[in-house]
Amino acid sequence: MEQFGVGEASLITETAVHYTIGNKMDEDKRIPYFFLGVGIGVAVGILFAPKSGEETRALLRSKADESGDFLRRKSDDLREQATEAVDKGKSVLQRQKEQVVAAVDAGKQAYRDAMRDDAGVAAD
Repeated sequence: MEQFGVGEASLITETAVHYTIGNKMDEDKRIPYFFLGVGIGVAVGILFAPKSGEETRALLRSKADESGDFLRRKSDDLREQATEAVDKGKSVLQRQKEQVVAAVDAGKQAYRDAMRDDAGVAAD
């Protein structure tokens, strides 16, 4: 088995992290380009369709309206998901805070009990 020094292991780990982050960023960039390509393809297809200018403009207008509606629905969905995530995060933080307060209170009480026991033993 090959042994790595601290610097080499760190470099390997850092390279793996950059590779993973880079791939994730590349995937994130693909989605908008996909939709841009679909939009351009639809627009070019419509422009070269054998319809009159008025029909083509009406079709483009309706497709633009549909796209706007789609984007509004998606943004509403994303806003709702973000709100749910924030609410869940707040709930988790509140529970953690309550647990920490309870642990501190228990520690204080244990200290008081220990001091009282020590004082009782010293008095005997």
